[in-house]
Amino acid sequence: MPSAGSAWRGEQLTLLASQLHARQSAPEYADLIAAARQEWSENVSAPNQCERGRNLDLLEQDLGRQQALDPALVAALATAKAKGYNCWQQARRDSDFPAFAPALQSLIDLRQEQARQFNEPRSCWETLAQPFEPDLSLTRLNEVFAPLRQRLPELVARSTTAPRPRTAPWDLPDAVQQHLCNQLLSSWGRSEQITAVARSPHPFSITLGPRDYRITTRVVTGQPLSCFLATAHEWGHSLYEQGLPDQTHQWFAWPLGQATSMAVHESQSLFWENRVARSRAFAQTWWTSFRDAGAPLQRSEDLWTAMNPLAPGLNRVEADELSYGLHILIRTDLEIALLEQGLAVADLPSEWNRRYRDLLGVTPENDGEGCLQDVHWSEGLFGYFPSYLLGHLISAQLSEAMTAAIGAPEEHVAAGDVTPLLSWLREHVHPLGRALNAEQLVQQISGRPLDSTPFLTYLEAKLVALSDL
Repeated sequence: MPSAGSAWRGEQLTLLASQLHARQSAPEYADLIAAARQEWSENVSAPNQCERGRNLDLLEQDLGRQQALDPALVAALATAKAKGYNCWQQARRDSDFPAFAPALQSLIDLRQEQARQFNEPRSCWETLAQPFEPDLSLTRLNEVFAPLRQRLPELVARSTTAPRPRTAPWDLPDAVQQHLCNQLLSSWGRSEQITAVARSPHPFSITLGPRDYRITTRVVTGQPLSCFLATAHEWGHSLYEQGLPDQTHQWFAWPLGQATSMAVHESQSLFWENRVARSRAFAQTWWTSFRDAGAPLQRSEDLWTAMNPLAPGLNRVEADELSYGLHILIRTDLEIALLEQGLAVADLPSEWNRRYRDLLGVTPENDGEGCLQDVHWSEGLFGYFPSYLLGHLISAQLSEAMTAAIGAPEEHVAAGDVTPLLSWLREHVHPLGRALNAEQLVQQISGRPLDSTPFLTYLEAKLVALSDL
């Protein structure tokens, strides 16, 4: 979109946000929910009343939050988000953090005020994390992440004893990369009647309506597998959206028809990107397709090692499975420090660089490849980052449950048929929607609470196998 029109678009977004808030907090809307609750209570034993009750619980929860907010704050947040995003784009291009700092400070101040107005029995960061991870607390987050803080740096150190390039030592033209992505989507069941694929600066997936699913990807110069893996990742997101409860009828756009949490969403994209596309079995069945497209591959292991560089770098989106969690831990700790522990915005770049040097052994040369690389903070999305790492843990634990039920995912990939994998997810994960929160979903499917053991076990086995090569 034309950059000069950003101010006008910001005004329109502010108007829309104000109108939506007015509707979502209106007395008339509250009366409708109250009447629906009364009707439900009078027919609690009727069919589907459990689902209706859960829907009403979530609607009442959101109504309470909307009614707690000052309309002036809603408008100010919408304006700050629009300005922050536009300012961040320019600051990232120029690697000019001081140009973005005032916008970031404004968003922090407004989000802190939003948490105060919600007045929930949670800390500021916990309150802001609720839209992404319902019922998550800092205590539980620290408990789940504690083993990762210890083991991930050790595994990264082991992986770097024999230096390897972080990208494949060859490249492919844009058109060839797109052709391979189209092949992948076709083999994974894409229907062009309900899904569209396009390009964007940052890959994403979005659902615009029943049977209207969009994903985007991007080609990164010098990284011939980036587009392919991003496509696998975003298609995983879209498959989850397509499998949510009753996407064409009753529950679409209702709470019960929405994703359980962003961590569960990420678990689905990471499953298809990492457990499938980065697997050895996948390389064995796909390496000839890459070779025929022009990649100088002599054997399947060449593709597998290129898919799994296991070398720490500066960019989160392009990170390998070992180091990715450290990127998330750094961001999570920094945003908690900004919101709750008094970290000054001006000190963010130096603190970011210090943590990257200490945990990953790399240091950004500028803020564009450092603390300005992600879009999230430019829109005040505090509390979002842990979902990425929680998604890794959930994906690993669900994969264990899948293996016990139908065999290891790699077995089906090696047979050239991923249909059983999707069918299992369609039965056990996708249709739950917001009937459960993320931890309840994991408990129900795996039979035990979420923990980091399956993920760390998977990483260690992969590191050993790659080292053996």
